[in-house]
Amino acid sequence: MGETLLSGLLRSGRDPGSLVVAERRADHAAMLRDKYGVAVLSNVDAARQADTVVLVVKPQDMDGLLDEIRDHIAPGNLVVSLAAGITTAFLQSRLPEGSSVVRVMPNTPALVDQGMAAISPGTHCSPEHLAEADALLASCGLVVTVPEKYQDAVTAISGSGPAYIFYVVEAMIEAGVVLGLPRATSTELVVQTLYGAATMLKETRQHPTVLREQVSSPGGTTVAALRQLDDHKVRAAFVTAMEAAAARSKQLASGHGD
Repeated sequence: MGETLLSGLLRSGRDPGSLVVAERRADHAAMLRDKYGVAVLSNVDAARQADTVVLVVKPQDMDGLLDEIRDHIAPGNLVVSLAAGITTAFLQSRLPEGSSVVRVMPNTPALVDQGMAAISPGTHCSPEHLAEADALLASCGLVVTVPEKYQDAVTAISGSGPAYIFYVVEAMIEAGVVLGLPRATSTELVVQTLYGAATMLKETRQHPTVLREQVSSPGGTTVAALRQLDDHKVRAAFVTAMEAAAARSKQLASGHGD
């Protein structure tokens, strides 16, 4: 997600000279420097120079990173965390008193500027800093501001959501192959159908039930397929799956996850 955000910022017109990156792996640091023209520094040096510090590490690495940079976060700086399950309270407790923090749950379609990010301000975050975080994430998709208590649900719906869609797409492609279609043809049919259906939802603003019913002629092929999905409790399975994802997010946030 770090490189995705970096490339989105540059595509949106940010000056590479205004950005600094911290990267531990020497080979990856060299690649980022050569590909994007940005300065690559140590964690401490990057924290010293930046007015806005974006933390993009695995949740289990966050504590160590905060210990490393906390003494180099200046008053008035903004700290933005993209780590799943890391609460603003956790960040604030390990940063200088009064630090302005924002928690973000992004998703992978940010890679193609179609991301969905939910942001939540910490206790000391000013409206200006929240707007700054919004603009940062808007470089590669849409942004919504939500109370932090909703972040577990956001993680389950949009954070993990692309994986559910890819899972369904895999199943539909495989069904096409079972029905005799060449895999390439089945893939093209499914991907364009998904893209078209998503575009209809977004542009028409109609409820999905209305759009579904427009395709479902009485006694027709779609109704026959949907009956099978209902008989196999697919809708209930999706709800249960997302409840499990939200529960796991909450567990990670509590500090008891692996």
